[in-house]
This record gives sequence, C-alpha cells and structure tokens, in this order.
Amino acid sequence: MSTSHPVILVVNAGSSSVKVSIYVVPDDAHHNVDIQPTLAAHGQIEGIGVAPRLVAKMADGREVTDQRFPAEQVPDHNAAFRLIRLTLSVALRDTPPVAIGHRVVHGGSEFADAVRIDDEVIAKLEALVPLAPLHQPHNLTAIRAIRGAAPELLQVACFDTAFHAGHDPLTQLMALPYEYFEQGVRRYGFHGLSYAYIARRLRQVAPDLASGRVIVAHLGNGASLCAMRDGKSIDSTMGLTALDGMPMGTRCGSIDPGAVLYLAAQGMDTDAIQSMLYGQSGLKGISGISSDMRALLDSDSLRAKLAVDFYAWRSAQEIGKLAVTLGGFDALVFTAGIGANSPDVRARICAHLTDLFGVSLDAAANAENCQRVSRDASQVPVLVLPTDEEGMIALSTARILRENGGL
Repeated sequence: MSTSHPVILVVNAGSSSVKVSIYVVPDDAHHNVDIQPTLAAHGQIEGIGVAPRLVAKMADGREVTDQRFPAEQVPDHNAAFRLIRLTLSVALRDTPPVAIGHRVVHGGSEFADAVRIDDEVIAKLEALVPLAPLHQPHNLTAIRAIRGAAPELLQVACFDTAFHAGHDPLTQLMALPYEYFEQGVRRYGFHGLSYAYIARRLRQVAPDLASGRVIVAHLGNGASLCAMRDGKSIDSTMGLTALDGMPMGTRCGSIDPGAVLYLAAQGMDTDAIQSMLYGQSGLKGISGISSDMRALLDSDSLRAKLAVDFYAWRSAQEIGKLAVTLGGFDALVFTAGIGANSPDVRARICAHLTDLFGVSLDAAANAENCQRVSRDASQVPVLVLPTDEEGMIALSTARILRENGGL
C-alpha cells in the first residue's frame, strides 16, 4: 500500500490480544470532521502467552499472513505489538503513519473525550489501572512501546467511558457514603466506542428510531447494555469497573458484595478474588467448559445449557432495568460478537421480553442476521448492527490530528 494520503494506525490492546488497523485519511477529512477514514489493512494476535496466532489481511480480504507461534515466542503484549507492527509494515511500505489512536478502557471522571497523549495523561491513566486491571495495563503497554520507538509520533487516547460522560448523578451513584462518590467511586459505564458507533450508524439506517429511546446490547466476551435517548447515553449496565452488570465470558457481572466478603473471610486474598471474578466466572465459571458462547451452544452439557439460559435471562433483566430509566424503549439493537452473530442468543433474550414489552422476532430474518430481525407486528423493532470500535478511534484520531495541524 502506497498512498499520498495520511495514514493512521489504530491499536486495540485487549486482555489476551492486540489488534492493529491501518486507516487512510481521505482528502475531504481535512475539512469535514464527519468523514470516516478508510480501512486499508488489519492485523491481530490472539492467545498471547498461551496459543499465539497472528492474522493480517488487507481490507479487500487479501491475506498478508496467518501464523501460529510457540507461547514463549509471544509471551506478552510487548512482544505481540512488535510482531504485528513488523508484519503490517509490509502493508505500509513507504507510507509511515502520522498518528496512532488507542482504545483505552477507563478514562475515569477526568476524560470525557479523546485526548492527545502526553506524560500527564499517561500518569492519570496509570492511576486508573486498579479500575480496569485486565485492560488498562495493556493499553498503556502499547502506548509506551510506541513512545519508545517513535517519540515524535502523535498518539491519541480514545476512551470506552467517554460516551457515558455527563450521566445524571442518579445513574452514577452507589449507596456508599457520599464522600466516596466525590472521590470518583461511581458508575462510569464502558464499551462507549461501540455505542458511539451504533448511535452514529443508527442515524444512517433508521433515523426515526435513532432520535428515540434505544437500548443497545453489546454482547461479546465482555458484555454490557446502554440506554440512549436521541443518540446520547443515559444509563449503562456497567459501573465503576467492567465487572458490573451482565455475566460475561469470564467475568461475573453483578453479584452480592457479601459474596466477596465471604470469600475473603474464607482466606482468599485480593489477587485470588480478582483473578476469579475477572477470569474464572461468567459463562466459563457456570459451565465449567468454556467462555465461548459457540462452544456452549454446541454442547450437550446441562451446565452449558444453564450458563446460556442464565446469560439470556440476566440480559433480559438488564434490558428491563434500562427500560425503567428511559420510561420504555422504541428500539432494541444487538451488536458485538455474540449480539451480531448469534441468532440463538438473541431469540432466547427476546423470548423473555415478549409478554411485557411485546418484542417479537421474525425467525427467518433472525437466522440470517438481517439488519431488522423483528416481525412487523413487534411492538419494539429489533435490529442487528455490527459495531466498529476501531473506526470510531480512527475518526477521533483524525480530529485530534487536524486540531494539532497534522491535516
């Protein structure tokens, strides 16, 4: 790939993966903040330290590489980022990036929008590590690795919490002594990059629904729901950390805090409890088989069925809670890996919503993952919209680049 247009890299460092995408900024984006940069290539390493696999493709589907490595060759995120950057340099050739945008999970109460990264920003993000221990350290690892290799390169932090900034204090409170709320112990909400994309996409495909009350279900290995009114976040199922709300692949979701106190009284230390709540709970913990919804749906195990049923039931409960926040809802949108690709899970969730909310799916449309999967007679339209968190990061990075004179 050789182009005269500016190129942006987008880095999304997860708990066991690193994704890097190459975006080209079109000419029109110099003057129009709403022009979306164009995806040119994408690469990712999954299974870091366990069973690393590197896959890289051009946007048109042409494969750059698909390799598996011994665990010791890619033991951590530093090694993964070096490898994927080297691989994508083949696609970049003589077009070095002018900026890099990062997904950063937690922005706390400090960051309500994307921001240029400097020493002060890094220090503030470091202080938020205890609130996102599975993700924030890896986000910071990628940022530091790039600063070391190319300190002059503009880096931008785009936050999963930013879309939810400005929530009514009523939705942010936890019933703890108020001084903790003043210190920042509050419900923030996450998956904001995904929700920002869905809000934008919904205005394109269903503007009549976008201006109303919409509940979006971001269902993947991490899962949450968001209540929107006129494209703005009003409430979310996640709270202070990304543990709250729904059960997830390996995370517990909402539980009785007394259970944590009980575990501590039984002799489990903080690290062991954290490891269990983040990494051994959710679908994996209940099923005893896997955190992968596909594996559970294919299994004959009674515990696998229990895990899936529990996931659907809790999802419907959380939708009901957000319906209270909104005073009802005018549309339900499913997105992310499970939400956009699992007709079975969507059907199970919506079955709990039929009697109370009049939600009714069209079985054939749902099976095909169509954009609208509800029947005409459904009281609430149900849509399926794949998300694009990396695209939102590219858009925000281009804006910061423009503001800094780079476009």
